[in-house]
Amino acid sequence: METLETEKPLLKPISDLSVDMTRHHGRNGVVSILLQPFQWLQMLSSRLNPSFVVGVVLVYGLNQGFSGSVFKVVTDYYWKDVQQVEPSVVQLYMGLYYIPWVMRPIWGLFTDVFPIRGYKRKPYFVVAGVLGVVSAVALVVFGKVPAALALCCLLGVSAAMAIAEVVIDACIATNSINIRSLAPDIQSLCMVCSSAGALVGYATVESLFTGLDLRCISIATSNDYHTWDFLLREKIFYCSYTEKQKDGLGVAVKGMYKTIKYPQVWKPSLYMFISLALNISTHEGYFYWYTDPKAGPAFSQEFVGIIYAIGALASMFGVLIYHKKLKGYSFRNTLFFAQLLYALSGMLELVFIKRWNILLGIPDSFFVITEESFSRIISKIRWIPMVVLSTRLCPLGIEGTFFAFLMCIDSFGQLASKWSGGFVLHAFGVTRHEFGNLWLVILLRNVLRFATLCFVFLVPDSDHLDDLVPSEILPKNQPEDADDDVKLLLL
Repeated sequence: METLETEKPLLKPISDLSVDMTRHHGRNGVVSILLQPFQWLQMLSSRLNPSFVVGVVLVYGLNQGFSGSVFKVVTDYYWKDVQQVEPSVVQLYMGLYYIPWVMRPIWGLFTDVFPIRGYKRKPYFVVAGVLGVVSAVALVVFGKVPAALALCCLLGVSAAMAIAEVVIDACIATNSINIRSLAPDIQSLCMVCSSAGALVGYATVESLFTGLDLRCISIATSNDYHTWDFLLREKIFYCSYTEKQKDGLGVAVKGMYKTIKYPQVWKPSLYMFISLALNISTHEGYFYWYTDPKAGPAFSQEFVGIIYAIGALASMFGVLIYHKKLKGYSFRNTLFFAQLLYALSGMLELVFIKRWNILLGIPDSFFVITEESFSRIISKIRWIPMVVLSTRLCPLGIEGTFFAFLMCIDSFGQLASKWSGGFVLHAFGVTRHEFGNLWLVILLRNVLRFATLCFVFLVPDSDHLDDLVPSEILPKNQPEDADDDVKLLLL
């Protein structure tokens, strides 16, 4: 008998094809999602410049993100456990950290107008790097020093971080003006790098030090120095400078004064200051409370690092929400709803301090991580449009200096927030071991957050593509290469 061979069908059944196509599209969809961040970075590099993107990653990722997160955790525990300072006093000390950031226009003017031996950036970077490293090493070597000396050393570290951002912020302002459609993308890149660096810093801070020794600050500052060193090498080997003798200081100051007088500029600037200043800081009182073994939940150093790390991850999610869904909305609408949610999120801290979460059967660890995540997401959605708006308020020609000026106003608002929070904590009798009125301080802060909604009318009802700066204040006869020395370009 002959054996009949069964031929394989040439066509698969329709059901099998649909399953294969679903799997194929599913795999492609996952790959497409994973490739999106790299495609986005490639787009930014092609439309801006690869060295600009690298500079943002270094300064915002390493300097502001990683080093800033380590600096925050270590200094919190340093003042609490080493110096044993009251939380209200720590608030005043931390307000002083913002003084170097308030002085950013001065750093910008010095680097723009007063070159040293033909270099506008290199000498100031070197001084800043040495200042930061020496300040940190001094704390490590001498250990517990008088509070005034410790504060001076920490101010040196803060100044080193602030100066590092002056140059890259000038580049950000220039690119945001020249390619306005990419302004939200540039800020998203900055915030993603900052949050990613903070995530790494918070996740590893406990392994960097034991017993609260201050080697972390030294590591963080050394990291800043290497960041500056990289940028310096970019300038020395890849950039050429044409120094022109001109009275740049007078031009910059007159331009800033003329610009800030316009209602289209001073009104949103005033709102940004009010929104930051009225948000009185209660961080130190809250931090002392939830690490206290008797009055609070007594969170360990390891768990505090976990809280901050998850908060940094949530910040990245907040950047993603703004970038994907909110960047096309007007500044006024975005800031109104972001501020409203920000005020509501503050109520979660009140619930936690009153321990109502225990009555609801929610563990402290789960509740505080949820509260931190929600607060960080809203904070990013609230902060990014303010920075994008700041770039749109800068006139071309003095955009670097004026952007530094606007960021100075924001830093001054944060300084006012720290100091007013310290005075309120002191007035309500919140100390290292007494937290009976802390909930009233939190409640007052939340009321002020709601009050900020009354000032949203100062924000223009326009988006990032609209012209906000009047054409008559733009500088005339500006040479095309006037800001070439501010850009980090690979030639």
